[in-house]
This record gives sequence, C-alpha cells and structure tokens, in this order.
Amino acid sequence: MSHYLYLVRHGEHQDAEHGLRDGKLSERGKRQATLIADRLGGIPFDSVCHSPLEAPAETARIMRERLPAIGPEASTLLFDCVPSGPTSEMPHAYRSFFGGVTEEEIAAGQAQMGDAVAEWFTPSIEDRHDLLITHNAVIAWFVREVFQAPDWRWMGTSVAHTALTIVRVRSAKPPELVTLNDTAHLPVELRTGLPVPQPL
Repeated sequence: MSHYLYLVRHGEHQDAEHGLRDGKLSERGKRQATLIADRLGGIPFDSVCHSPLEAPAETARIMRERLPAIGPEASTLLFDCVPSGPTSEMPHAYRSFFGGVTEEEIAAGQAQMGDAVAEWFTPSIEDRHDLLITHNAVIAWFVREVFQAPDWRWMGTSVAHTALTIVRVRSAKPPELVTLNDTAHLPVELRTGLPVPQPL
C-alpha cells in the first residue's frame, strides 16, 4: 500500500513582487487556487493541512469552496522556514542567502522539518492521500528527503505557485517522487513563482 503526499505551493500573493513572504492572494493567486482545486477533484483525501500563514490559508479556503468534502486544518509543521544552514560542501553561490538568517531561525527550521518528515513520511497500511498546502522551502525539503540528498540541496528546487508535486511513501521501498512542479492545470500567464530567466 502507498501513502501519497500531494504538495501544493500556495497561490501568488499581493506582496510577492515586493519580496515579502506572505500576504493576501492576488487575483492571479485566487485563480490559481481554483484551478488546482479542480485538478485535484475526485481524489479521496484523508487529510488536508496548510501552513497557518495568510497565503496558504486563503489558498486552502478557496480550494474548499470547490472541494466541499475536504476540511483543511492549519499545521505549524508547514510554516515557511529555513530548513538548514550553510555547510562546507554547499556551493559558494548559495552563501549570500544566509546573510540575513539567524542561527535561531535555522535551528527552528531544522526541528520543524524533522518533525514534518516524521509526521508524513510514514508508510500506510492502506492507501492514504494527504494534501499539504505550504511553501516552496517545505516542498523543496521534502523533495530532498525523497532522494536523501545533502541538507543544502533543498535550495536547488523551485516550484511555481499552486504547482503540484506528488510523493509516494512505501513500506518496502524508499519514497518515490511521482511528479515535480506540475503546472498542467495552469495557463501560461498563471505560472508564477519561478525564478525569472536572466537574458543571455
């Protein structure tokens, strides 16, 4: 039997263009939330959890309007966080990211992600489907966990707003990444939240 984790990044929020990490959803973010809800219709979710921050909480509310059978609950294990600190093996290009990050923030993020993995990366006796509406860093950490990659490797994963990532947790085999950053439900103009390509 398999335990499926459906990982969804929250919709675009109004303050994203100013570099802020949370806020009310923009009009595009609301459309994104509606479309991912339609994409996931018919899946028999056993639980739906979301980060308590404003953008993922609003994303969950909009999704519930389209999927009335789900009952989203806030989980502090899905807060936006910094899951690990700098290491000697980490590429130098990533070091500037940690300039404004405190040791306390890193320790809190490490503890949170340790608890999150313990909570959700558990095999199930019967097929189970859990929907987690969260942040890029959390999804990136889960992807890193699937591959048992070095801690810093979460920094190499970026997902779009309301993109779908699916992980299958199995009892007899390692976890499997089923899909990553799937945006098939979004028209091109709604595929936001990815790094902006630099001109050559």
